[in-house]
Amino acid sequence: MEYALITGASSGIGLELAKLFAQNGHHLILVARREDKLHALAKHITKHHPIDVQIIKKDLAETHAAVDIYDHCKEQNLVVHTLVNNAGVGSYGLFHESDLSSQLQMIHVNISSLTALTRLFIPEMIKRKQGKVLNVASTAAFQPCPFMAVYSATKSYVLSFSEAIGNELKNSGVTVTALCPGFTETEFGKRDGLQGVDVNKKYMMSASTVAKLGYRGLLRGKSTVITGTMNNVIVQANRLAPRRAAVNISRKVLESVGKK
Repeated sequence: MEYALITGASSGIGLELAKLFAQNGHHLILVARREDKLHALAKHITKHHPIDVQIIKKDLAETHAAVDIYDHCKEQNLVVHTLVNNAGVGSYGLFHESDLSSQLQMIHVNISSLTALTRLFIPEMIKRKQGKVLNVASTAAFQPCPFMAVYSATKSYVLSFSEAIGNELKNSGVTVTALCPGFTETEFGKRDGLQGVDVNKKYMMSASTVAKLGYRGLLRGKSTVITGTMNNVIVQANRLAPRRAAVNISRKVLESVGKK
């Protein structure tokens, strides 16, 4: 059997993607830190869909998490046809006032583990001449974001990395898609102090809508999926604006977001 492996599957976009894959008959490997949430999701999915669901409790902030996940799949003979690197963390505030360990942990989850999982699973996809990778980036990938400096930098990496290896894999049967959502109704925003403010509500998208757009783009083999018309307009405007202007605009938006 072939599986879709989804990290950060216990909530938000990852959870909604898991439901979509299940609805379309994909067997699942669900990865997250919270085992109780994973069991509840697996129970819900198997109750409504005749598929196999495997769960792996793993914190991608751990140094060897990606290798542990890969080794587990190999030991259990779980063939990963689709890899969804959805797990991610962020923070809001001035960089010089931030906790260093948290910033380094963010880099490890958003970049190192994502890179390692992609590197570990892609060679087998190439051998089979079919496979898909969905890396969740952000609209923050398209410009530096004051108050979310490390987060936006990690997402710029995810976008650049995805586009580059997607090009390398042209004609291999393997596609790589970068999903770039804007503000989304998930626990991510609650953890990072970005909830409950007007600018959020104005541009907020539901996790289910983002997941549907990402899933559709993945199936079509698109290299990049920017969710929503407004987000597309903002991204294109940032691309055309001088670099300094784009950073200043980003600062003003994120300053307003952070005000309670």
